[in-house]
Amino acid sequence: MSQMLNRRRFLQASAAAAASVSVSAIRTAAAGVDEYVEAIVIGSGFGGAVASLRLGQAGIETVVLERGRQWQITSAGNTFSTKDNPDGRSTWLSPTTVLPPPVPEIPIDVYTGVLDVKRGNGINAYRGAGVGGGSLVYTAITYQPTEELFYKVFPRTIEYSQLDRVYYPRVRSILKASPIPDDILQTEYYLASRILQKQAAKAGLQTRKIDIAFDWDIVRQEIAGQKVPSIINGQVYYGTNSGAKNSVDRNYLSMASATGNVEIRPLHVVTMIGESDRGRYRVVCDQINERGEVLFQKSFVCRYLFLAAGSIGTTELLLRAKSNGTLRRLNHQVGKFWGTNSDSTTVMINTGETNPTLGTPGVIAVEHLDNPIAPVILEAFQALPFIPQGLIPVLGQGISKPEGYLTYNAYTGSADLFWTNNSTDSQKNAQALQYTYQRLNQTNGTTLAASPDYSFTAHPLGGATIGQVCNTHGQVFGYPNLFVIDGALIPGSTACSNPSLTIAALAERSMDHFLNRIPWHRKI
Repeated sequence: MSQMLNRRRFLQASAAAAASVSVSAIRTAAAGVDEYVEAIVIGSGFGGAVASLRLGQAGIETVVLERGRQWQITSAGNTFSTKDNPDGRSTWLSPTTVLPPPVPEIPIDVYTGVLDVKRGNGINAYRGAGVGGGSLVYTAITYQPTEELFYKVFPRTIEYSQLDRVYYPRVRSILKASPIPDDILQTEYYLASRILQKQAAKAGLQTRKIDIAFDWDIVRQEIAGQKVPSIINGQVYYGTNSGAKNSVDRNYLSMASATGNVEIRPLHVVTMIGESDRGRYRVVCDQINERGEVLFQKSFVCRYLFLAAGSIGTTELLLRAKSNGTLRRLNHQVGKFWGTNSDSTTVMINTGETNPTLGTPGVIAVEHLDNPIAPVILEAFQALPFIPQGLIPVLGQGISKPEGYLTYNAYTGSADLFWTNNSTDSQKNAQALQYTYQRLNQTNGTTLAASPDYSFTAHPLGGATIGQVCNTHGQVFGYPNLFVIDGALIPGSTACSNPSLTIAALAERSMDHFLNRIPWHRKI
């Protein structure tokens, strides 16, 4: 009970603080300003990490404000919580774990853990918390969409050929993403992926290995017993203790810090953004401890402000600024055009062993892009320990229209999320997915344990999208030096692929555009 009270008090205090920062307060808080900094990046996931590195390399003094804590891989292999025995490190400021049903909620200490959930109307959206953002809890799938499908989502003003030639390869090179080597794929740990691969081939469906941001040599050390079992044991959702996952804190952000121009400040929860004088911006935040208790309130003034708090976090900051009048020129499209990447989960019933709790997701993708109803991809994903032999959990993705939205709730000081799973588009995607599963089942004698579940997403996208709130380089309309640089830019889908690679590639593109046009002679 005390944990729940602490959680409630923290949320109430944060909401009250956010609601109380009015236009006049944010404009007259100069006496309490901790410092001026040339650029501020809010959030340290894929978009924020890219922005931080490129700003640092350009010699621009930059502060990165991250709500979560820093996680350093230890030689003992005990940095993160495990799926078998989760504790407070697993979950962001919650008295229980939050992974989706049928996983039971487990009581834990309230702590600034790595996995957070936004509980919405019709959908729950999962996101990361910590230095490295979503890359701490993602499955390292580095998936490039096809050009044809890309333009079903994005405007032609974004040149796919440029992404394909420059930005996608750049991101892959820094993440060191590569397909699973055959010697690892053939181990017992990837049995479920091999079974799905064979079943797809029998059904006449295309499969391919996807680039994964792992250090495969460390995975081999896990197999040899030289590293704590992590990747081979499905330990990805709460972080990876062996150090095999190339999360962005270990490449982009470490490289940014090494420039000497970027300072990353963990446990800083941004509560307000708004205009300052001379075209600059003010950012107000709470510095918290690892139990979520507020230690100090700080404010910063910057010339350049980059929003990279994720689809939910970035959109919430903009909605709050619009509601409180601290960014008066924001248009009415803020909060709209949100989607789930058409995420779904189900379980395929097979005969014989499947090892469904071992290995990691997405090393093999089934691509049914010529599905006559709508394009679909399937990826075997490794589950928590309750899944028995004979089952294969499967993640489905497609192209969902951005029919969701967020609105600002002044009472709670946060954004409310709304999504419907029974729209015409959602029904079409569900029918396409069922068509693909039927094709697999008919040729392989398999069945589904249940209809696909669309009640949660690990890929929330949109809320401050290209062409509605921002231009194609992320600049917010009406605010020359304010940029959205994360998944909030993307209208609901990354075109039948996992989003991380496209988010980072678009961020690289935006930063090149920004740095090519920055008025260097006006730096102060």
